[in-house]
Amino acid sequence: MDVYHASLKEAQADPRVIAVQGTSPFERLDWLALLADHCLDTGKARIGVASDGTATTVLPWLDAGSHVAPLANWYNFFVSPLGDMSGLSELVQSLPLGRAMFAPMPEEEAQALAAAFRKAGWITISEPCDANHILCVNGRSFAEYWADRPGALRETVRRKSRKGEVHLRLVTEFSQTDWDAYEAIYTLSWKPGEGSPAFLRAWAQMESEAGRLRLGLAEIDGQPVAAQFWTVEGGTAFIHKLAHDERFRKQSPGTLLSAAMFEHVIDRDGVSLIDFGTGDDSYKRDWMEQVRIRWRVRAWRKTSVRHWPSLLRALLRRRLHPLVSPNHDG
Repeated sequence: MDVYHASLKEAQADPRVIAVQGTSPFERLDWLALLADHCLDTGKARIGVASDGTATTVLPWLDAGSHVAPLANWYNFFVSPLGDMSGLSELVQSLPLGRAMFAPMPEEEAQALAAAFRKAGWITISEPCDANHILCVNGRSFAEYWADRPGALRETVRRKSRKGEVHLRLVTEFSQTDWDAYEAIYTLSWKPGEGSPAFLRAWAQMESEAGRLRLGLAEIDGQPVAAQFWTVEGGTAFIHKLAHDERFRKQSPGTLLSAAMFEHVIDRDGVSLIDFGTGDDSYKRDWMEQVRIRWRVRAWRKTSVRHWPSLLRALLRRRLHPLVSPNHDG
């Protein structure tokens, strides 16, 4: 089996790696490269590749100095190996550092990665770390979906829509004017400061060029008061960013905008899944119907003595708190 670890630039020229890209932003090489350029250390971004000529396994990772980390940050809904999982044990065996952590991961992929680490002789802990709220559309129209929403939510949308104070727009092409409005709203919202505005803008431009951008704006008397950044890809609508100006909370512009966004992706884009990302925020339950647990996989190479203290601390915490609850960070 051919096993190697390449830079992102090298990986983007490998047809085997290109062939196993997934159908979400977080599984695409162009997105990973954009993330690395703006938010990470590009020089430490790696793509691990294992191929036997017929099957290829790909593991994006980051050299974090003391350990192997996921090639990701807070913009990722999840991290995952790509392609065929059969080469994972060879890949993790070849990792150059003695400690590794990957999160948040879908359960099936986390199990496969944990099994690969164990097969390669690493001491491994796999545990829940976050929640992912989703909506399986199941062929419903928006009207059918909406009829199943909580009565209080439907009544809020009915009353606020009837007043006609809030004007809604959904655009699929990037414009600097619209993006300036989004950024202005975000600074006035309850949200913490944006980690990398330049990355988010470049990402929105990239998604617009590919036809995947869905940017919603709500205005009152011509003033933008709420904004949402979604993308649509592979039959899934991903909800990346929500923000509203707290001064207009009584008019519920964010709720009205959400209803319009859901209607668009269900009835016009025909998505089969809507993904609200990570975080167990209570308001998501009004809109979504299922929760998937995201997992963390941590591993230590037995011969890496310098990492034994970290392993002992992790084992002690696991003994004291055997059940790790999903976090509540928005």
